[in-house]
Amino acid sequence: MDLDSDDRAMLAGDHGEAAAMAMRLLVAVGRGQAAPHLIDIESAHIDGCLYHGRAGLDFARRLVRGGGGVRVPTTLNVSSLDLLHPDLYKGDAVTAGLAMELMDSYVQMGCRPTWTCAPYHLEPRPAFGSQIAWGESNAIVFANSVLGARTNRYGDFMDICCAITGRAPLTGLHTYEGRWGSLVMHVDLAGGLLDDDLTYALIGHVVGRLAGSEIPVLIGLDRRADEERLKALGAAAASSGSIGMVHVVGVTPEALTLEAATGDAPHGVGPVIDERGLETAFRELSRGTGRLGAVSVGTPHMSYESLLRLAAMVEGRRTRLPFYVNTARNTLERAPAQVQLLEAFGATLVTDTCTYITPIMGDIDGDLMTDSAKMAYYAPANLGVTVRLGSLDDCVVSAVQGRVVSSRWDL
Repeated sequence: MDLDSDDRAMLAGDHGEAAAMAMRLLVAVGRGQAAPHLIDIESAHIDGCLYHGRAGLDFARRLVRGGGGVRVPTTLNVSSLDLLHPDLYKGDAVTAGLAMELMDSYVQMGCRPTWTCAPYHLEPRPAFGSQIAWGESNAIVFANSVLGARTNRYGDFMDICCAITGRAPLTGLHTYEGRWGSLVMHVDLAGGLLDDDLTYALIGHVVGRLAGSEIPVLIGLDRRADEERLKALGAAAASSGSIGMVHVVGVTPEALTLEAATGDAPHGVGPVIDERGLETAFRELSRGTGRLGAVSVGTPHMSYESLLRLAAMVEGRRTRLPFYVNTARNTLERAPAQVQLLEAFGATLVTDTCTYITPIMGDIDGDLMTDSAKMAYYAPANLGVTVRLGSLDDCVVSAVQGRVVSSRWDL
């Protein structure tokens, strides 16, 4: 792999031990992926600030001791604590202390304390064609698919190494040909279903399960697949599969035509995604017992526009159940009037983290209802709960009535 003079200087330790260690890892990974060389990146998003154990903290400590500092604008993913609402945390104090040290370590390295899994809601957003290094599965899919930026699926350690060096291996989704679709899938649904938000989350679950790590190309959707619906689709696909990018013909920027989406690459044809397939997806994700215990929405973090919509839904109403809203701190700051409406409704606002990874909700007496296919996929194992899936409107109405209100998919 060819290295330029600055790469070699970092390897030699001229920019400090942290930069040298980061470059060693990038070079090793790049060689393993047969990358011809490294490229400059414009930004990074770090998933490694979420505390999973001492290995991640030890790694961050070593970078800090080695003088580590990011070279590009770098945002931080959700952490293990809600710093704006610290009383919500129901875990042990030792873990909280280690999680806090991990968060502080990344801030010390110059990362922006955004604490959100939806960095695409922040400004500035990556431009079309920009090379970036993002962690967090749903953010990766959104950046590649909706924004047309270019990032591979960067996990813990690799993301911060890219940020410290400002470099990434030229492989995979960073390359022109590495972004061509490899599996064409036809969506065959009645028009009314495409007006239902939950449809897109179910499509995403099916796509991830069938495509695995391939790049799917969807035919049959239209401009009703807006950013919010593509966000739900991508988050679900990245949960049930290892999806890094989805093309939607006629909708996403690199799929104006089928030919543009697939390029010169050979591609297969997957099964048709029809209503029966979505019914199966609903059954896989929604296996509750029928008795409702709590509601949690906003996974990935709820956007400003969705928060406004939710506030309008709950105005003048009151929840009978614990109702959690996950969103980013910057979104909360933009909507003080809506926050008042949500608090009057009885909602608990969660920032900096997410209810499916941090002990916030406590024991739930009954099913957990959510509008997120991602949460429905992970919550049973992470939290030991049974899940009911519904639209955002279903979640609100169910919370008000204190029972599950059937959606069009609840069979």
